[in-house]
Amino acid sequence: MAKPKVIVQLYPMLPSKDRAEREEKRPLACDTDLYHHVLHEWLDIVKAADEMGVWGVSTIEHHFHSEGYEVGPNPGVLNAWWASHVKNARVGALGYVMATQDPVRVAEETAILDHITKGKMFVGMARGYQSRWANVLGQFTDSVATVSSDLGGDDDVKNREIFEERAEMLLKFWTEESSQIDGNYYKIPYPYKDGIEYPAWKSARDAGTHGEVGEDGRVHKVSVVPKPYQSPHPPVFQAVSASNDSIKFAAKHGFRPVYFTKLEKMEEMSYVYVEEAQKHGHNFAHGERQCVCRWIHVAENEADYDRKLKEYDQDIYENFYVPFFPQFPDDTSNIDWVENMKDSGIFLGGTVEQLKEQFLHSYDKVPAEYITLIWHYAQIPSKEVISELDAFMTHVLPALEAPEPNGVTVGGIG
Repeated sequence: MAKPKVIVQLYPMLPSKDRAEREEKRPLACDTDLYHHVLHEWLDIVKAADEMGVWGVSTIEHHFHSEGYEVGPNPGVLNAWWASHVKNARVGALGYVMATQDPVRVAEETAILDHITKGKMFVGMARGYQSRWANVLGQFTDSVATVSSDLGGDDDVKNREIFEERAEMLLKFWTEESSQIDGNYYKIPYPYKDGIEYPAWKSARDAGTHGEVGEDGRVHKVSVVPKPYQSPHPPVFQAVSASNDSIKFAAKHGFRPVYFTKLEKMEEMSYVYVEEAQKHGHNFAHGERQCVCRWIHVAENEADYDRKLKEYDQDIYENFYVPFFPQFPDDTSNIDWVENMKDSGIFLGGTVEQLKEQFLHSYDKVPAEYITLIWHYAQIPSKEVISELDAFMTHVLPALEAPEPNGVTVGGIG
C-alpha cells in the first residue's frame, strides 16, 4: 500500500491577539508592513514542507478580505515564486474560482506554471461561496456566489452551469490544438456565427492550426497556447462540500475531490465518486484520487490543544466560517467555540497519538490518496506550523495507507 500524498494549504490569515485587536487595527489587510512580513516568512514554511517530503504546497483564491482572514487573491503569482524555491514539492491552488475566471487566462497561466515547474504544477477549481467578492468578479456572466442553504436554487444552478462549462473548456484548451466553443455563457469565436474579421488571417491560415481560419477568411477557432508540460494536463482537484452533483462532475472527468466536510459525508461521497467514475470508464479504487481536508494541531495535552484552538482558530471560525452555515442560531453567545470546533469534524488534534488515532479512524472509512492540511498561518506562528507538520510527517503519516491506484480505462485525464 502507498502512503497518502500530503498537501499543505495556507491562506495567509494576518495575525491579531484576538478579535478585539483585529477590530481596533481595522482594516488589518491594508497593513503593508505586516503583509510583507507574513508573505516572506511564508516561504520558510514552503521550504520546510518541501524538505519534509510533502507532495504539494497550495494556496487559495479569495479577494477583498479587509479583515485579514484569507488574504489570497492571486495563487498563480505565489506558485511561480514558490517554484523557484522548492526541490521536489508540487505547487498549486485549491483553487481557481472558475465562475469568476476567464478560462482562457486560467489555461494559459497554469500551462506556463507547468513549464516553470517542469511538470510539478497541480490545478484546483472551486465554485465560489463568498458573495462579497464572487458577485463582483462574476458580474460579467451575472454569476453570484452559491452557499449550502441555496442548493438547487436558481443562483446555485447557474453558478454550477458556469463552473462546469468553464472547467470543461479548460480541459479543451489544454488538450486541443484549436477550440471552438458554443457555450451558454461563453462563445469562441465571438460573435460565434460570423467569426472574427482579422487583418492577418492569411498568416493564421497558412501557419496556424488547421481550421483556425475558415474559407471565408474569418477566425472560427482559437489556439490557446502554450500547452501544458504534463500530458495530457496537470492533475486537477475540485473543492466539494455538500453536493453529490459536484462529486459526479468530478468523477466524470477524473478530477480529485477535496472534501471540506465531515467524515460521514466524505464516506458517502467517496462511494458515489467510484460508482459514477465507472459509468465514464474510469476504474478507480476506493480512496483513489480522494482528498481529505483537515485543520490540525499537535499539542502536549488536551489543555494545550484547547489553547491552540482558541488562540489560532476561534476568531476566524466564529466570525467568518460560522455565518456561512445555516444550522447555527442567530444568537451564538452560549456556544462553547472550542468544543464546537472539536465537534465540527474538520478540526483534528491533541497529542501525536490522539491525532494518529483520529486519522486511522478516518482511513478506516476512506483511505484517501491525498491529505490536505490547513493551518491558519500567520495567526499561528510559522515555527509552530513547521513543528506540527514535522510531527505529522514523522509520526502520523507512516501509520496511514492509501490505495494503490487502479488507473483508468480511458485516456485524456490527468
